[in-house]
Amino acid sequence: MHNIAITGAGGRMGRALVEALSTTEGVQLTAAIEHSASKHIGADSGELAGLGRNNILVVDSVLEAVGTFDTLIDFSVPESTVHNALVCQQHNKKMVIGTTGLTAGQLATVQSTSDHTAVCMASNFATGVNLCFKLAEIAALALGDDADIEISESHHKHKIDAPSGTALSLGKSVANALGRDLDEVAVYGREDQSSARNPKSIGFSSIRAGDIVGDHTVLFAADGERVEITHKASSRTAFARGAVRAAKWLADRETGMFDMQDVLGLK
Repeated sequence: MHNIAITGAGGRMGRALVEALSTTEGVQLTAAIEHSASKHIGADSGELAGLGRNNILVVDSVLEAVGTFDTLIDFSVPESTVHNALVCQQHNKKMVIGTTGLTAGQLATVQSTSDHTAVCMASNFATGVNLCFKLAEIAALALGDDADIEISESHHKHKIDAPSGTALSLGKSVANALGRDLDEVAVYGREDQSSARNPKSIGFSSIRAGDIVGDHTVLFAADGERVEITHKASSRTAFARGAVRAAKWLADRETGMFDMQDVLGLK
């Protein structure tokens, strides 16, 4: 049995992870963690998830729980994720990371821990989204420079980073297929532009409203036709199941940096 800890146990994603773990064979929840100021400290994580008592009480730090788990699933904020990654490295614990919005320096720190332990990091753990990464790459290779490319995404009003990490990953998939540098061709707003669209550019647009879980579309628009690749998430269950699947997959890896494409065998 592979023992799993989760961060943000009282949040929407944390509750979805608790539920996913309760229905997945070969893994079990052994620690639930929240930030020290959370009102959920000491609460039963099963009751928080609406599943009834599981006797896994919420604690306020990864260090407090470090002796109870094999892999930590972390969907939190960049600063917390970096700290938790260093703790996992020190104690030889594996890590699944769904946090987005990390700076280049923070990302480098997390990546460095994979020299000592196994890490799976993805902007989105939903199986369907990862299939869309592959489909977007195939479409880009087929359409080449004949199509203009725009990526749109919608999320709930509480999401902090924009564009979403998933939108950026879609952009990287397309740019890499076309031999472009996303940093050079990405356009995140056109308010001040006074010239025609650069045919090499990849545009991004974001909506933040209501309780939208996550919608992403890659548009390839050529003269006379267009192709749209769309994924819509109706609940966080898809992300949670994917993250648990990644945690199970990591059980057989000792070190290295992986993503959901590795887990699904799409590379």
